[in-house]
Amino acid sequence: MKKIIALCFLMLQLSYGNDMEWSKTGHRTIGEVAQQHLSGKAKRALNNLLNGQGLALVSNFADEIKADRSYAKFGPWHYVNFPADKKYTEVEPSEAGDIVKGIEKCLEIVKDKNSNSADKVFYLKMLVHLIGDLHQPMHAGRLEDKGGNDVQLQWFGRGTNLHRLWDSNLIDDYGMSYMELANNLPRLDKSEIKNIQHGNIYDWVEESQDVANELYLSVEEGEKLGYAYSYKYWATVEEQLQKGGLRLAKVLNDLFL
Repeated sequence: MKKIIALCFLMLQLSYGNDMEWSKTGHRTIGEVAQQHLSGKAKRALNNLLNGQGLALVSNFADEIKADRSYAKFGPWHYVNFPADKKYTEVEPSEAGDIVKGIEKCLEIVKDKNSNSADKVFYLKMLVHLIGDLHQPMHAGRLEDKGGNDVQLQWFGRGTNLHRLWDSNLIDDYGMSYMELANNLPRLDKSEIKNIQHGNIYDWVEESQDVANELYLSVEEGEKLGYAYSYKYWATVEEQLQKGGLRLAKVLNDLFL
């Protein structure tokens, strides 16, 4: 019996330990939104590199490779933690890397004419995923609680945490496919899209941290959440998905000018 309890506890720990990304649906939604806003030149370049695969299809690549421990060094690339009263550029970067450094490395390798094809494809797929992760606010959460992973909650009577709530609970329980989500996001005009795409990685990570700080205030430890929370924050979920997709398109369009 003790062995069974220990095994269950270990499985629970592993489950929470791997809870560090948007749900698959969220990443695919961001990929699809980006796909719809690519320039002709970017579409052609991506089609050649990805052998016709769309951005939604490759958007979860960086999570899928986690099963292979030889890729463990890329784990810290999925998030960043820095003090709420500081800008990202005011803090010494982690030696293990973070999401901003990861994105910059991906851009560097894909841009480099001397990079081989395999490396370009690998880091392009990583880039697609990391831009998505950048817009999951809890990926810019607090260091002391592992980006909300230690903030325990109840979601419709099920145990969860603040990070998982925003990674997957809200999106997956909404019940839409990624295509339904992508095609039912708020309609924006050109000026609104341009405004969202303005700025750079540093601006966007600090924006995500601002949202994360609001989300920390949205719950209390152990709180029981359900429909009321979903109704209140679904617009924020949509906004982050849409921003992620539009900004991914901007990054790729600039990359393949």
